[in-house]
Amino acid sequence: MPIRIVRLGSPRAAGEGLRLGTVRRPPRGVPKSEQASRDFYDLWLPDLAPSAELVAFAQSKEWTASHWSSFVRRYRREMAAPSAQRLIALLAALSHQTNLSAGCYCEDATRCHRASLAELFREAGADVTISGGEAS
Repeated sequence: MPIRIVRLGSPRAAGEGLRLGTVRRPPRGVPKSEQASRDFYDLWLPDLAPSAELVAFAQSKEWTASHWSSFVRRYRREMAAPSAQRLIALLAALSHQTNLSAGCYCEDATRCHRASLAELFREAGADVTISGGEAS
């Protein structure tokens, strides 16, 4: 069963399973009791989100190939921490038993940490599907 990579707040796909919010902050103006019913997430998992410093770096200028590469390197460095590695490995292992999805709010998935997170899940042994796209 693949981990589906999604945009939080988008309609859920059939069989998507538990939706994980890999974001630094909960959605603004959405009561905790409505986060799941409004298709944000079932479980908030900020441990897999970029740090506040990295988000500030990402937003500091327009995306270029160089800026994106730097962001990816920095995010991967953050996710190399033992606690993040254990969490990624756990989710990759669970994906062989149950349906899971993980996501972020960003509109452009190609310039979002969830693209790098998908690669980290793959490296940990999970099958990954990008919502609205082909299995990768």
